[in-house]
Amino acid sequence: MKEQEELDVKIGLEVHCHLTNLKTKLFCRCSADYYNKEPNTNICPVCMGLPGSLPVLNEEAVKQALAIAIALGAKISEKMIFYRKNYFYPDLPKNFQISQYDKAGGQPLAVGGQIRLQDKVVRIRRIQLEEDPAKIVYEGSISTSPYALIDYNRSGVALVEIVTEPDLTTPRQARLFLQKLRSILEHLGVCDCNLEGALRCDANISVRGGYRVEVKNIGSFKDVEKALSFEITRQKMLGAKKGMETRHWDDVRGVTVSLRVKEEEMDYRYFPEADLPPYIITKELIEEVRASLPELPDARRERLIKQYNLPLQTADILTSHKALADFFESSVKEYPKSPLKMANWIISDILGYLNRNDLDPSSLKLKPKDFAAVVKAVEEGVINEQTGKTLILKAAATGESIEEKLFSAVSKIKDEAVIAGFVDKVFKENEKAVKDALTNERAVNYLIGLVMKASGGKADPHITRSIIVSRLKGEAAKPSYLKETG
Repeated sequence: MKEQEELDVKIGLEVHCHLTNLKTKLFCRCSADYYNKEPNTNICPVCMGLPGSLPVLNEEAVKQALAIAIALGAKISEKMIFYRKNYFYPDLPKNFQISQYDKAGGQPLAVGGQIRLQDKVVRIRRIQLEEDPAKIVYEGSISTSPYALIDYNRSGVALVEIVTEPDLTTPRQARLFLQKLRSILEHLGVCDCNLEGALRCDANISVRGGYRVEVKNIGSFKDVEKALSFEITRQKMLGAKKGMETRHWDDVRGVTVSLRVKEEEMDYRYFPEADLPPYIITKELIEEVRASLPELPDARRERLIKQYNLPLQTADILTSHKALADFFESSVKEYPKSPLKMANWIISDILGYLNRNDLDPSSLKLKPKDFAAVVKAVEEGVINEQTGKTLILKAAATGESIEEKLFSAVSKIKDEAVIAGFVDKVFKENEKAVKDALTNERAVNYLIGLVMKASGGKADPHITRSIIVSRLKGEAAKPSYLKETG
């Protein structure tokens, strides 16, 4: 039944990625950093399209767009041509957008390529470079706001548009695709995807027998999944009664809202941008960009598997977000003995904490040094695992130094008589563990962990160990390892 549902649904995505590392906009010298600026202060005649102004292509934007195309395995065009995409909207002051086109002699930056998910290959149709329109601000939702405000600061910022074939069949796949794409962009260093509006998505969806509907400007991966799920249900209920249309995702109400009848390509009246000559993409430029590419998520995943002996799924989750993989590798450098334990804690406890609080891994306050110190302490039996995880989650929320503050707080019982009382209790309740410790030094750590647990994690670990070792000497004939260690 599920397979049949997937056959009935076709989803294609148009992803707009801001090149946030650029200093200037795509065709003028205005700053590309428009965030937190007073509205309509970061503009000039070029990005406002005033008569007589001429666009000049930002070549660094071309290099960064090429990096994306190469990373996705796309075929780079020998030259690219900019087109005017004509339509009247308040967010386009000159009534056209400088974009690219793949028909009627148009040549975008690249075509083809793919992104491989776990059990699926999603083909890329084209990759193009274009300018971003302005930002429209509504009071409340688009359907209830009594007015619309327009901030042109964003107008002219460089976008890379990545268009997929309709290969996706479920909302979940669409979300996984976007997560994989985000990780690639982060590894390339071309986009800070956490910035508001830096990664936006238009989703085209159709259910068998119905018309294609486009849901515009969805701002988060969760909302993409929600919007597509809503559309599948809505379209199945309507059948083929409705025609092509463009809809808006109202994340407040959790519904899509009709905006207008879906435009066809002919409605945009594409024609070449006369103020920008065709741009020749030389082989030398392609090779220069290719040589500068960093390690990408798939290659990093394979390296993590080989270098740290991680399971495939674990490495896959770590590399799904650059910040998560960076945190893992920085932690392992601090304490190289237990990479698998570190990876498991990261994807279970730390990622769980981030998801529960709707936080991005890049905002994690926990420092790799502190995380490594806790794992080391657990491995050495200084604290038990539960205490270690409690420390980590506290530091993740506060950013406090575990080594300097939290460890001293939990290790405040130094009274030997008090600790001896905990040891007595543990020995009495864990006879087998005591017997094991007489012949296996590693079992001593287990006893230390039990004492730490009994004391609420506050017993001094060194005094605890000393008392346990002393107590073991009195239990039976002196174990060989105790003879060696005195």
